[in-house]
Amino acid sequence: MQILLIGISLILVIVAGILSARLWCYKKQISHIKEELSFLETEESNYKLTSYCKIGKTEEVIQCINRLLAQDREEENRLKRENRVYRESITSISHDIRTPLTSAKGYLQMMQKETLPEEKRLEYIKIVERRLDNLTDMLNQLFEYARIEAGELKLEPEIINAGNVFAETISLFYEDFLKKDCEPQVHITENPCKINADKHAFVRIVENLIKNALVHGTGGYEFSLIKEKEHCIICVSNLTETVENQDIDQIFDRFYTTDKSRSRKTTGLGLAIVKRFAMQMCGDANANLKGKRFSIQVRLPVLAEKES
Repeated sequence: MQILLIGISLILVIVAGILSARLWCYKKQISHIKEELSFLETEESNYKLTSYCKIGKTEEVIQCINRLLAQDREEENRLKRENRVYRESITSISHDIRTPLTSAKGYLQMMQKETLPEEKRLEYIKIVERRLDNLTDMLNQLFEYARIEAGELKLEPEIINAGNVFAETISLFYEDFLKKDCEPQVHITENPCKINADKHAFVRIVENLIKNALVHGTGGYEFSLIKEKEHCIICVSNLTETVENQDIDQIFDRFYTTDKSRSRKTTGLGLAIVKRFAMQMCGDANANLKGKRFSIQVRLPVLAEKES
């Protein structure tokens, strides 16, 4: 009996020792993690938590924390990049807005000269009008995009014949293509293509696509609207010297303007508005570049036959 008690006592002592050792390891591990977290709290670093001793589930906890730290750093870097792009874009847009204003002011001052011939005065008036039109267009895009982002621009869907509205909108730019001495190729499906969409948003999509083609295109304009299964597909393509392969992934980002087209005085919001309007109407937009031909496709759902 006494031997049994001695054996039990020894077992209890060993168990107590093991438990004490594990408890000590846990304390050291927790203390180690705390020190490393305190360091990360005060220092901006890519440092990862390390393990003092592998015990229990602490290793899994450390790995989980490291994953969260990696996600947090990735998000922080993304926000820094976006903020940098945003600041650069605001600076560029401020410059772009100031340029036509300064130009218009200069021409207005020259028009005040009494010795200025009437022919020149009329020429300057037209130049001022063009500068103010450009400025108005930029401000309208900024205002519209701000309303979209703020959720203030509510769409009001209605059943519209996409082909008819598409043709009407293209016809508004007839003189613009005459000035470029280039007639676009237009193809519109003969079958009725009815969609449930906000007419203003649909027109704005088409307008922005055409304006983008006119500003950045160098010819070979092709506009089409076809009905493919469950979608209405708008495609606008043109030859370009400004768009490159590295631009495609960012072409719909807000304020994005290719380096080569920075001098064209655009806000970089036209295609961003196209993308957001398309998505709000349950569609999508994508861009493609093959050689020198740049194209944009917008897909919108069509109404089923029984709905239309």
